[in-house]
Amino acid sequence: MGGGLFNFLLVWMLVLALLCYCHKIGKLVDKGTTRLFAIIPVICIFLLLPLDISIFNLRALSSFFLSWLASFKLLLFALDQGPLSPRPPLSLPLFIALACLPITIRQNPPPNFQELVTVNGNQDLEKLVNGEDNDTPSQELPRKGLISTPLKYFIKFLLLVSFGYLYTKEEYIHSKIILLVYVIHIYIGLELILAMVGTVARAFLRVELEPQFDEPYLASSLQDFWGKRWNLMVTSVLRHAVFNPVKSICSRFMTKKWTPLPAAMASFLVSGIMHELIFYHIGRRKPTWEVTGFFLLHGVCLTIEIVIKRELNCSWGLPRVVAAPLVVGFVVATAMWLFMPTVVRCKIDVEARMEIIAFINSVKGVYIYLKKVL
Repeated sequence: MGGGLFNFLLVWMLVLALLCYCHKIGKLVDKGTTRLFAIIPVICIFLLLPLDISIFNLRALSSFFLSWLASFKLLLFALDQGPLSPRPPLSLPLFIALACLPITIRQNPPPNFQELVTVNGNQDLEKLVNGEDNDTPSQELPRKGLISTPLKYFIKFLLLVSFGYLYTKEEYIHSKIILLVYVIHIYIGLELILAMVGTVARAFLRVELEPQFDEPYLASSLQDFWGKRWNLMVTSVLRHAVFNPVKSICSRFMTKKWTPLPAAMASFLVSGIMHELIFYHIGRRKPTWEVTGFFLLHGVCLTIEIVIKRELNCSWGLPRVVAAPLVVGFVVATAMWLFMPTVVRCKIDVEARMEIIAFINSVKGVYIYLKKVL
């Protein structure tokens, strides 16, 4: 453990040094090819660095923060785009935090990142791609919901603890139920980790940050789920790094109103490949491409959803109380089919269960000790 922690600290010291270099490059070199060539070596290093971390959880988080987020943010920075290229330029501490952490500074009012494409007068295709489909009044919910944010996180934490109890009784529970529980476990664990990172970053940087998730279990469609509710930091990065460039390229040889469709498919493809890389870092096993298949399947289904809405000129949808279970059920079912086999192969589920069980045992130990003392 000691050696693994030392390697982790060395990796992140190198990360800080490289980000200082990138920040300086941004001041000395104009955007374009020269800055891109100066930053590409850093991106290549970030793609490999997680392999030097031996501690499972730290390797997984570092892979997501560095190989996924930081690499794409730096690529955009080389072109003077994305969250690292605001006006005025970022200070060094803020540049480092935004580059390697899953956080986005809240814009008020939010910036208009995309040019909207009019479809049938009252809708636009790109809004549909990004999850901004027109819902009926009965579907619209207040963004803050009925439960306060701290209470939501506390409830989700209690759910994780209850999952730990189920894991201790695993031999009495059907394997499919355990797999379903772990799908929920992944979502809650990821949201809690990103929320904790955001809270610490907000306290140190003294800036307001965008939320990472927006109650994805309330999504009324796949566009709503992927575009407006799930892992919003990644959605923003993909929009700048993949969606907009592909849309621009496709506009040269196809009708403008259809260009968001291949751009959306490209975004799902890149997301799948980056997830394969993260799983390779975690489990160090050759990719089987099932995870990429999961994202491509959702890209195809989202595209079909968009086309149907456009062709039928749909300005209505199912009530959210009906649509949300259907959307979440589809996401969970396809995740258990295509996403979870890789998770199991990399033994991520085993590590997560061991962590939860260890936490419960430690709490029990503290309780027994205090009971004896008092």
